[in-house]
Amino acid sequence: MAAERSFVAIKPDGVQRGLVGEILGRFERKGFKLVGLKQITPSRALAEQHYGVHKERPFFAGLVDFITSGPVVAMVWEGDGVIASARKLIGATKPLEAEPGTIRGDLAVNIGRNVIHGSDAPETAAFEIGLWFSPEELNDWTPSDQTWRVED
Repeated sequence: MAAERSFVAIKPDGVQRGLVGEILGRFERKGFKLVGLKQITPSRALAEQHYGVHKERPFFAGLVDFITSGPVVAMVWEGDGVIASARKLIGATKPLEAEPGTIRGDLAVNIGRNVIHGSDAPETAAFEIGLWFSPEELNDWTPSDQTWRVED
């Protein structure tokens, strides 16, 4: 059975504030495997597809404007329970409600600048991974320390 995968993106505010290394480190220390990574400034079309579920909401245009305002670090992480675990690492959407020790709890203060996005379900993860990455951009590899991180 293939390990679960999740899409995670460091938003323009996180990139501009120099938080990429800090955030990558948290996922690596947790023991997840990075199988896709790129930095891009999303097109409006990509942003509108990504946030399509919010199309009728009053904040949709602002979301699209923000995510296209600068570089985004798009990632695919793999591991057992990575979707739920990533959500715990990331913290509540509203940074003021996020627990200390989470990415948003430690590094963000405003919902409009909450640093990071993570898939919330397997279906969402599959959609987002397919939207942001081609299959050729994902690397299937085995970390040399895998036997020390996960029991078979």
